[in-house]
This record gives sequence, structure tokens and C-alpha cells, in this order.
Amino acid sequence: MRKNILIVGCGVSGLTCGIRLLEEGFSVRIVAEILPPYTTSNVAAAYWYPYSASHMEKGLQWAEFSFNIFLELIDQKETGISMIELVKLFDHKVEYPSLKNIVHNFRHAGSSELPGGYLDGYIMDVPLIETPVYMQYLINRFRGNGGNIEKTNGEIASLDDICSPEQVIVNCPGLGSHDLCKDEKSYPIRGQTVRTTNPGIRRIINDESGPLSLSYIVPRSNDCILGGTAQENDWDLNVNSDTANEILRKCTILEPKLKEAKVLEHKVGLRPGREQVRLETEELYNGCTVIHNYGHGRAGFTLSWGCAGEVVQLVKTICT
Repeated sequence: MRKNILIVGCGVSGLTCGIRLLEEGFSVRIVAEILPPYTTSNVAAAYWYPYSASHMEKGLQWAEFSFNIFLELIDQKETGISMIELVKLFDHKVEYPSLKNIVHNFRHAGSSELPGGYLDGYIMDVPLIETPVYMQYLINRFRGNGGNIEKTNGEIASLDDICSPEQVIVNCPGLGSHDLCKDEKSYPIRGQTVRTTNPGIRRIINDESGPLSLSYIVPRSNDCILGGTAQENDWDLNVNSDTANEILRKCTILEPKLKEAKVLEHKVGLRPGREQVRLETEELYNGCTVIHNYGHGRAGFTLSWGCAGEVVQLVKTICT
């Protein structure tokens, strides 16, 4: 058996795959140019929701697997995971979504629960993942199981440069896949957020397609993440002040309590977009096998444990 695994990327996907492989008895090393707390995963206002993954092959299956893992982690304070009420708002009537059988306490919103300008909505309980805490938890769990993390002195130019027949590469580079894999199907989804104090907000509010879209309010234990944007093929990592002001304006309409909030920080992250998650094997020229796991878009945390489980099965097939 080939028991040595090299993982490219130290975001939520790379770390989650690393943990699962270590717990299956493999020797795992992660290499990455950017490490937590500076990864895109650390910037995310993360809560469980499949977004476009609901329409992907295996998307809901992966999401449901992750949902159940998050439930197991809720009682562990060091994970930064809790259950929270999520309110999704719409300016049109909507059908029951397929995820209603996965989440807890799903129901349609009553008319008195809808802000002005909205005709429908649904409410559910989902896992909230406080990324500064959770990403550190993943690192601690990975290293605690014997995994090693190495920072590279720059971008990895090619997988051919690091491969060998004696190991399997699990490729979780996020948006780095665009250059590393020469994958033209990979593109950035620019997300800009505002972090504020939490003036007593206790539920997530999200408008994906209504009059204030795209807007979301994600309350955490010590702050709130307000968004946002989902600008495809936009590589700009600079904070746009006009966008920040618009985020604050829209979110304050959705939740007037935010008038009392103090702005703490502005953030921009580039989510790794792709029409379909790439989770498949590839043989390189020298007999080295690569398992690609990237392109999760806005659902990286939601799909993380489900995709990691499939990566483990592929590794076992290759290595036995």
C-alpha cells in the first residue's frame, strides 16, 4: 500500500481531508503558500447552506454528510460550532427546497415575519461555523493526529514538480486551481464583507434574490458578518468603500438593530467558483495519482466533510 499522502492547500477542504485520512491510518503532509489565519476559509461567514451545490451531482449528499458531522461537533466548545436560526427571504413565492429534509425545524415564514417588500421566506435551524475558532480547531486536530503542515516559499508551479509514484496527492488549492491545474472552468467569486459588533442579533437573515439582494447578516458570539457580494470573475482583493456603505445600508434595513453596531473591519475574499465541484482522480506522467477536490464556490464548509469522505474512499481504492 502507498500510505503517504500529500495535500496541496490548507483551507477548510485540505484540512478536513487531512484529518479524515489521518484517522484512516495514512501519513499526511499539507503544503501551502498561505496558511490559516490568512486563508479564504478564515474570511468566510460560514454557516451550513448548499447554495448552488443543491443542483450539483452529489451536492446534497455531501452537504447532508457534513450537516451530520457538524451536529456531532456542536457539544465541543473548541470547535466554534452552534445551531442558529436561518431566515431566507424572497420577493416571490417559493416551493419547499430539497434541503428541508436535512435541516432542523424547517417551516415557511408567516406573513408577519417578513419585512416589507418580501412575499415569501423559509426558516430553519442550521450549523453556524465561527471560522476563526473552527479553523484553529481543524489545525489542532490535524496536528494532534500526527499531520504535518509546511509553508512553501511561493506558489507551486505544477503538480508534476511535487509528485512521486510513492505518494498520492490530494489537490485542494481552492482558487489556486485556476493556475496550478490550468483549469479555465475555475473562476473567482468575489465576496466583500463588513465585520461589526453584535447589538443583540440572534439569527441569520439572507436575501438572495429580493429587493436588497445580495444581503446577509451572520451573527456570531462576539461580532456580526455583514455581506455582501458574489461577483464572478472579479479578482480584486481591495475593499471598495462604496460597496461597504451599500452593505451597511441594506443590512440595516433588514435588521434595524445594526444602527447600534460599530464597524470593526472590512474583508474581501475570493471564493473558488466552478460549475461543478471537481472531485476525481488524475494520473500524472510518472505514475503519481492526484485526487482533485476543489471548486466548492460558496459552499466550501457545507460540502467539506462530505467531499473529504469521498476523497478517503478514492485514496483507499488507489492504495490497496
